[in-house]
Amino acid sequence: YSPRKKQISLYFAPGHEREQLLQHFGKHTTGKACVYINKLADVDEDILKALIQQTIDFVQKNYPDA
Repeated sequence: YSPRKKQISLYFAPGHEREQLLQHFGKHTTGKACVYINKLADVDEDILKALIQQTIDFVQKNYPDA
């Protein structure tokens, strides 16, 4: 998460599941590693929670000792 003047930048784990979830996320744009939104009201809160959980699972699986 990174607040900016123009948009909010969100960083999620990569992968096929991320791309599927983003199809139903709401108004956003994507960069190489981040997702940009203007405000939280523009996106589906349940999809946001799923993206966060998917990222947590990815990090725990790939970096268990971190």
